[in-house]
Amino acid sequence: MSAIASQDLGRIAWSSPVDLAPQYTPSGALLTHYGSPVVTTHNTVVIPVKTGATGGYRVEGRDGTTGALLWSATTDYVTPPRNWLPPYNVLLTQQGRLYAPGAGGKLLMRADADAASGALAAHIFYGAATYNANPAAFDGSVFINTPITADANGNLFFGFHVTGTNPANLVSGIARVSPDGTGIWVSAATAASDASVQKPAMNCAPALSIDGNTVYIAVNRGATTATQTGFLLALDSTTLATRAKVALVDPNQKTLARISDDGTASPVIGPDGRVFYGVLETQFPTHNARGWLLQFDALLNPVGVPGSFGWDVSPSVIPAAMVPSYTGTSTYLLAQKYNNYAGVGTGDGLNRIAVLDPKASQADPIVAGLQVMREVLTILGPTLDGGSPTARREWCINTMAADPQRKSILANNEDGVLYRWDLVTNTLSQGVRLNTGLGQAYTPTLIGADGAVYAISNATLYSIRAS
Repeated sequence: MSAIASQDLGRIAWSSPVDLAPQYTPSGALLTHYGSPVVTTHNTVVIPVKTGATGGYRVEGRDGTTGALLWSATTDYVTPPRNWLPPYNVLLTQQGRLYAPGAGGKLLMRADADAASGALAAHIFYGAATYNANPAAFDGSVFINTPITADANGNLFFGFHVTGTNPANLVSGIARVSPDGTGIWVSAATAASDASVQKPAMNCAPALSIDGNTVYIAVNRGATTATQTGFLLALDSTTLATRAKVALVDPNQKTLARISDDGTASPVIGPDGRVFYGVLETQFPTHNARGWLLQFDALLNPVGVPGSFGWDVSPSVIPAAMVPSYTGTSTYLLAQKYNNYAGVGTGDGLNRIAVLDPKASQADPIVAGLQVMREVLTILGPTLDGGSPTARREWCINTMAADPQRKSILANNEDGVLYRWDLVTNTLSQGVRLNTGLGQAYTPTLIGADGAVYAISNATLYSIRAS
């Protein structure tokens, strides 16, 4: 949710690749997740860039107005074992530091993201001396497998996956690194009190409670090619001791939901402390592969009803005042992708985005007799899909940008257009074509420091301005 009003979607001001060697499927789809850019208060856009066919990453700083390259830094990050290629994510802290993942579980820190020069310093949660004694042993077996999250004081949290033995006896888990580079960690199995848990869920960004005292993260069992199940954990943000855990259950089938490494769902915290997390249904595709958005209180007790879509999405929490027609009692609402995939189960291909009320309910449109979060507003994708008379191209987003000042949502579609969804009129009031469109894994949307809008489509980051 942006504190800055977005500019009109007038034109593409500049673009820059986020993948120098995109790998397309035989049908032309691009099943690769891309990390979000971040933007400094001085309007430097920091972009993670994939440089090779299967990996290799650098980080670029570009002028937000012109796109001119200000600096570039190569990283040694190695992707974890995966099916779909996971996003490579960078982070800006409130103190202005820039962090990027490195090989062997390292964090690479740049003190000033605006400066034309600056080295990447390594922060290693299990100790620099231990790593430096045998870097190859760690680089080949320890992989950061989630985005990095920072609290208000600059403490960092992330998950990591360990695939073999190493001199530090690390196993897959969750790490905390303080601003001075010292760290602690806890194994995923220990935190969950379940030896069958193998690692933090791929791409699951840790989330912090409003007071910063609790960190939430999902952990799962099974390889990326298997049916994966798991828990949502609440950890003490200072010690990483477990405060609460909950098994993630399909609300329809009442059995363990799937926590897939192909997704990017992350916990999202509401202003009242509620925790929202998206899962896939237990048995594919009993909910048309839409999954569910589960909700819990701060101690992970189930509350309310699920949302009717959860797969591969982290909802945007928006103030209820963004929707003037809303007459419910909640002070906030959730905006998210709401696809209903054609040819999957009973899916009709009427792919939407939606604003949902987490504290009100309605009948689920797919599973008879089940109550889900009430739809406040929905809007169809505007472009017909594949010659179908009804099905629409889907919304290729894992997060959407919310603009409270203009009461609108910014989201890009697989038709190749970035749209403004006006929540006052419930119309797609603006749009700018990025490209001809393609099927792809979901991508983030962002509003920059000067109100420019950033969207990723077909391995390219686009900067959109009013004029």
